[in-house]
Amino acid sequence: MPPDYKALKNGGFMRQVQKNCFSLRLKVVGGNLTAEQLCVIAEISRKYGRGTVHLTSRQGVEIPFIKLDDVERVRTELAEGGVDTGVCGPRVRTVTACQGRAICPGGCIETYPLAEAISERYFGRALPHKFKFGVVGCVNNCLKAEENDIGIKGGYAVSWLPEKCTLCGVCVPACRENAIAIDGGGLSMDDTRCNHCGRCVKSCPFDAWSGEPVYLLSFGGTFGNLIAKGEAILPILHTEEEIFRASDAALAFFDQYGKPGERFRVSIEREGWASFQKYITEAVYG
Repeated sequence: MPPDYKALKNGGFMRQVQKNCFSLRLKVVGGNLTAEQLCVIAEISRKYGRGTVHLTSRQGVEIPFIKLDDVERVRTELAEGGVDTGVCGPRVRTVTACQGRAICPGGCIETYPLAEAISERYFGRALPHKFKFGVVGCVNNCLKAEENDIGIKGGYAVSWLPEKCTLCGVCVPACRENAIAIDGGGLSMDDTRCNHCGRCVKSCPFDAWSGEPVYLLSFGGTFGNLIAKGEAILPILHTEEEIFRASDAALAFFDQYGKPGERFRVSIEREGWASFQKYITEAVYG
């Protein structure tokens, strides 16, 4: 009986040009692996591959030159070492994330716990086509949130605390959007210019700016054969619960209206952005 190549691909084993060889995609959430997992991956590569790994453009790890006869042994030994195989095909893929505020000075949100929660909820879910989530900690946008089917960008909703402010002016040049001004002995802020970067909060030596972590979502990004920037159709969100309501609705929309082999953005454009926005807005806000 010939191998079920579709099932193998769905389980992360992608056919190579070499006969009966596979490049095995592993599950890596938010680009994080433990030292112990890295040792397991290295040992599998030495034992069953050619002693190399490939780091993908989406923070993934692949082990090339896995033989067909070794597939089950590789699965078993990876699982015993705490390493999961990835997925391919029309389903939710690995969630990418930057390091966020736990490590990066620019970060406004905790990215890795959110990426883990997204992965736990959606990873491997079958859809009309592949579907990608990306999480970035701030508007520096190192991982380019808008390239994803759903991009999540961290930011701050800022508030000025005049009782703490000395009008030193440090926040004025720190704001790259020119949203803050000091004039006539007072401070003013143009909310329409604020991009929620949080630089005013991080730069103030007197804690005269406070920042509440918020989330900016984009939908319908793709950077493959079709290149398009994800669209921000919602105002800032304040809770992870709102993120999941929006994401649940987006995947349900894709399930309902998407055609096999059609990317999420194409489904949205065919049904109309206004219809999609109404669908998502009702899911988030009721």
